[in-house]
Amino acid sequence: MRTYRELFRVPEFTPLFATASVQVAASTVSGLALGTLVYAATHSPLLSALSMFGSSFAQVIGAAALLSASDRLPPRAAMTGLAVAFGLGTAALAVPGLPLWAAFAVILGLGLIASVGGGVRYGLLSEILPEEGYLLGRSVLNMSVGTMQICGFAVGSVLVTALSPRGTLLAGAALYLATAIVALFGLSRRPPRAAGRPSVAETWRTNARLWSSVPRRYVYLALWVPNGLIVGCESLFIPYAPRHAGLLFALAALGMLIGDMVTGRFVPQWWRDRLGPPLRLLLATPYLVFALHPALPLAVAAVVLASIGYSASLLLQERLMVLTPDDVHGQALGLHSSGMLTMQGVGAALAGAVAQHTSAATAMAMMAAASVAVTLILAPGLRPDRRPPDRHGLRDLQAPSPWEPAPEDVAK
Repeated sequence: MRTYRELFRVPEFTPLFATASVQVAASTVSGLALGTLVYAATHSPLLSALSMFGSSFAQVIGAAALLSASDRLPPRAAMTGLAVAFGLGTAALAVPGLPLWAAFAVILGLGLIASVGGGVRYGLLSEILPEEGYLLGRSVLNMSVGTMQICGFAVGSVLVTALSPRGTLLAGAALYLATAIVALFGLSRRPPRAAGRPSVAETWRTNARLWSSVPRRYVYLALWVPNGLIVGCESLFIPYAPRHAGLLFALAALGMLIGDMVTGRFVPQWWRDRLGPPLRLLLATPYLVFALHPALPLAVAAVVLASIGYSASLLLQERLMVLTPDDVHGQALGLHSSGMLTMQGVGAALAGAVAQHTSAATAMAMMAAASVAVTLILAPGLRPDRRPPDRHGLRDLQAPSPWEPAPEDVAK
């Protein structure tokens, strides 16, 4: 499967694409409205930022307690129910006079259930597409995220002015409910991928199983840490160039779209192993130029070039699917998503702390250097192995450590 036409001919891909796109639009519009509302009430940049992005920290709790639901709930019912919950939660945030503590309680609650949503969505993607089509499908979903975020921030700004922040929150709630309708009537009824009931114990057990494999562990670390450190660089766009931060954010999204499109659509299978290491380094190395406090044109070029490197995560996710049994695809992808969002929050906090004692440009260069160092340290564990698949149909892309059990032994 190499073309977008073939991809959208798969019956369930179009409704899945629509639900993912509309949900990102709803999240972007409502997040902007909520940040505006909290800042108007508190005049606190910190509380405003936390209202928009603080739910990411709840992903840690969700990853530890709820992720087993990703594979143990029927996908259509789960996606519909989660969209309804987001719609109701967003509408609750628009209630006049809602105390600030209650608003943050709702935000954290939505962050918890979001940790399940990513696993359900991307686990379903691995079901409806053949293995050779997963990379293309995931790249299209990634492209829709970037596009809908750009559009969502633009439309959200207009709605906040035209409707007020609370009115915009209600518009976001309506978009979530539209997502629920598309999921309910567009997706087919499927059984859960794994037997049993979701529980905290099962979440811990499966997370331990996923983490126990040395090759999977390297993949997870490569997906989480370098990415989070570079998001820390992006979090400093405003202090680095207050008048042009919007341009830098937009062009970072453009670079990510270019990388996802080229890697997902045009890179053949035999190139992917060769392309992975350069792309992982490309994500960070252009930001090293910020040590020189570059002028805006050079800064723009560095940001666009570096953002193309985000497409390395597509190749790592494809590798993760090869290394993971089918019955835990949802939890494996949910663990990736939750860990990534958590590390992005950590990266932003770390970058801000460094910038407090140096400067935005220096902090960006330091975060980039740390990302390069982590990428180089992890590189030996990501080298592909050409051995044939094992008896479970899985292929380790690196030999396991002699001090740890092989993945197939852990899975017994």
